[in-house]
Amino acid sequence: MNKKVSLITTGGTIASKEVSKGLLKSGAISGRELAALCQLPEEIEVKVIDVFQLPSMHIGFDKMLQLREAIQTELADETVDGIVVTHGTDTLEETAYFLDLTISDDRTIVVTGSQRSPDEVGTDVYSNLRNSIYVSVDDNLKGVGTVVVFNERIYTAKYVKKVHTSNLQGFDSFGHGYLGIIDNDVVSVYQKPIFHEVHQVGVHLPRVEIIKCYSGQDGHMIDLLAEGDTAGIVLEAAGRGQVSPHMVEAIERAVQKGIAVVLTTSAEEGKSYPSYSYPGSAHDLMLKGVLLGSDYDSKKARIKLAVVLSLAKEVDINTFNK
Repeated sequence: MNKKVSLITTGGTIASKEVSKGLLKSGAISGRELAALCQLPEEIEVKVIDVFQLPSMHIGFDKMLQLREAIQTELADETVDGIVVTHGTDTLEETAYFLDLTISDDRTIVVTGSQRSPDEVGTDVYSNLRNSIYVSVDDNLKGVGTVVVFNERIYTAKYVKKVHTSNLQGFDSFGHGYLGIIDNDVVSVYQKPIFHEVHQVGVHLPRVEIIKCYSGQDGHMIDLLAEGDTAGIVLEAAGRGQVSPHMVEAIERAVQKGIAVVLTTSAEEGKSYPSYSYPGSAHDLMLKGVLLGSDYDSKKARIKLAVVLSLAKEVDINTFNK
């Protein structure tokens, strides 16, 4: 019996057309047009659903929720074996992790895109899409959650990130590697996460902001955010989780106001950890009510914090230790 895949399109470079020399219109090609251009596997039945046709920087929490609903609708059909989502690369890692965190079905969801448009020389559109379809129905990836397929590699959504603006090897997962490869339509899985974390999500995701920390920084931005409707702040700190001492009082005020503050690191590998004892250190901030963000990068921590806060007023101290 043939496998069935639902291909859900959202726009991006993978669905773009050139509108003038050197400039592309993202999302100009419909999913059906895109599927028709590709040599899709003949032994797999592909159903195409156009959700929206947007550049990925135009996809916020509202669109992520809309996409999740479209995926849930397809997964309600028990004959569907897998889901493939095409997406612009700039925020692909954020949408992929949101889906991974909020969909519990054992069937594989694959998010993919391209660095080059369908008409460009050496385009990666067709290989990425074809490979993603094969990955979505591979039994060895059942229960893993949402993965990203790019340049013949399979990445877990939690740790993948865009690492190059234009190169075909546009994504990587520093310190964690990739789960497997696709070679001539054959999927090989070398490793899998031992735990897939899933959360319920509300109909509205609250405002969570990211502040990138640097030397000599003060608390001005934190105070401004605390005056508005901000529910959470992610601090992308240095090293083990250090910030300028001039930020500490503002951070403490934000925490006392009930804003969830999470401390992450700008380093590519390693965790935020209470290694030092001085004002602005991870230990100092932890004692003041800041949550340590472990090895989450700031964008993934923002996604998780927003999902958790969508149904809860407080965040458990161990939320980011998973």
